Amino acid sequence: MSQATDKRKANRSLTLRLWLFAGGFLAFGFALVPLYSVLCDITGYGDRTQLAQATAAKESPTAGRLVTVELLASVPGFGDWEFRPLATQVQVKLGRLSEARFFTRNLRALPVTGQAVPSIAPLAATQYFHKTECFCFTPQAFAAGQARELIVRFIVDPKLPVNIDRLTLAYTLYTAEPQARPEGS
Repeated sequence: MSQATDKRKANRSLTLRLWLFAGGFLAFGFALVPLYSVLCDITGYGDRTQLAQATAAKESPTAGRLVTVELLASVPGFGDWEFRPLATQVQVKLGRLSEARFFTRNLRALPVTGQAVPSIAPLAATQYFHKTECFCFTPQAFAAGQARELIVRFIVDPKLPVNIDRLTLAYTLYTAEPQARPEGS
């Protein structure tokens, strides 16, 4: 019996020490937040108020901020298209609907369909550039020699980082291959 009693005492002692150990770790976890703040105040590193102010300054643009959008147009082949922006750049106010126009002409003596593929630079600005209407969304059919303006409407998000003040919107116009018709059509 004495062995069983000693074993129970040892188990109770171990259980109590484990509970105290777990409780100590829980208390230490709660104490880390104020200790971190004190450490930051003493050393000056990781000051959360300064970090919050710096982040807010970067993310909140100046009211009425303007950015320049440069417009580029290209065609990969020679002689199929005349394709160019009507203006090489536009000034846009952040958060406002803006538009850009491109002149396009089919230089072939046959009807042709074109598909424009956009790109935006710098790459970091892509997530802040939102096209609401664009000729790049669908293929554009042109009669032989037909010319017309193509329009893109867009909004530059006010959350655009302040270090970006110039964007480049470029389009490449490809001749789309005719779609194969299903048999019996």
